[in-house]
Amino acid sequence: MATEERRRERLDRGIKVRTEGIYAISTWQEMAYLLVPRLVLILGILMLPLVIPSLYWQRVISIVCIYALLSLGFDFLAHFVGLVSLGGAFFIGVGGYLAAILSTSLGLPPALTIPIATLVGGAICTFLLLPCLPLRGIYFAIVTLMYPLVLAKIIEALDILGGTDGIAGVASFQSRWVEQYFIIVMVIISLFGLRRLVNEDVGLVFRGVKDNDQAVRASGISITLYKSIAVYIASALGCLGGAYLVHLYMWAGISLFALDFSILPIAATVIGGGGTLVGPLVGSFILVPISELLRAFGTLRIVFYALILMAFIVFGSEGIMVYAQRKYHQFERWVKV
Repeated sequence: MATEERRRERLDRGIKVRTEGIYAISTWQEMAYLLVPRLVLILGILMLPLVIPSLYWQRVISIVCIYALLSLGFDFLAHFVGLVSLGGAFFIGVGGYLAAILSTSLGLPPALTIPIATLVGGAICTFLLLPCLPLRGIYFAIVTLMYPLVLAKIIEALDILGGTDGIAGVASFQSRWVEQYFIIVMVIISLFGLRRLVNEDVGLVFRGVKDNDQAVRASGISITLYKSIAVYIASALGCLGGAYLVHLYMWAGISLFALDFSILPIAATVIGGGGTLVGPLVGSFILVPISELLRAFGTLRIVFYALILMAFIVFGSEGIMVYAQRKYHQFERWVKV
């Protein structure tokens, strides 16, 4: 009786072949292979407010989600469009001040101020960045970094929008659970929405603009239009975070333009893995809690934080999620020859 011959096969090979041009999954095992990582991520994030009893750390999770939105926008612009943006603080400030004005002047609830500030704030940021769209690389990054610095100094010098005292009396959320799960759900929707977007035809145009914008222009496609769309998406994500932040603290001030909102998303993207979208989210969930834990060290906090960041970069330069995805796709099984 002949023995049955078997060989080792990577789990993702057959799935990749069948789903390259069409979406066809043959077995429930293959469906589980694709869905389990996504479900673990979604359920893990949704469970955080339930497993963390401390109100302080629940607030930290909300701040993490704001940085996650900024990191998603940064990763999208940098790795899919070719625009390195340091305008995270610019987006947060515009969205935050808009939501604060709508809340204190018009008396609108967060259910209206946040979506209005997100959409209108994204449009304002895109309009102000429109003259900068022909720039690329470090030049675009420097210009976007100047916007929050300039706006903060204008508010302080002219004593407008509350000046250094800011705008107080911003409405709060109805309950702690609404406060927690609103931003968590927005992060999940933004993550999977961007993943879907970059895998559609418009995503191919974005990649074309990044890799060879002259070829895209020669095809009759407006580069400025697609760059504007990309900047609007990233700025709307930042404005959403800013609008949520002012309702979280019930106050808006020039601290919304703090450079932390511009710098930390870059570090989160480097640690998590650029070009993956989920990597920056994971990086945010690592860096922000570490920063809070190190507050006990006082002024030495920055030293330890820098050492931890350097260790991540030196020993895992490709990013956590790039490494994790590669290892996950290298799983093998025995199949009949």
